[in-house]
Amino acid sequence: MTTLRRLMGVNDLKEGSGVAVLLGDFKVAVFKVDGKFYAMDNECLHRGGPLGEGQLKGHTVVCPWHGWKYDVATGALELIRTLRVGTYSLEIRGDEVYIEIPEDAGGGE
Repeated sequence: MTTLRRLMGVNDLKEGSGVAVLLGDFKVAVFKVDGKFYAMDNECLHRGGPLGEGQLKGHTVVCPWHGWKYDVATGALELIRTLRVGTYSLEIRGDEVYIEIPEDAGGGE
């Protein structure tokens, strides 16, 4: 089962940038590219680097620790496309962005 939680306002994130958002003890990296929002696990598969702090180049985020590159839409690692970080469905309601997360993800109030 999943739960829908408010993530941020649509204007809280600048175009072409990313941020890490904490919902309870659930941390997710959020990116805004061409007016569309994307959400993925915040931890790089290599050494757990904070993807939300990475440099965004188009639809690719570069881990700030060791340069691993991920597609923000699919979570796929650029070098080995079968390796991926988790991605999450987002929904825009008015001026708010909502995220669908597993109920057991610790995203409680």
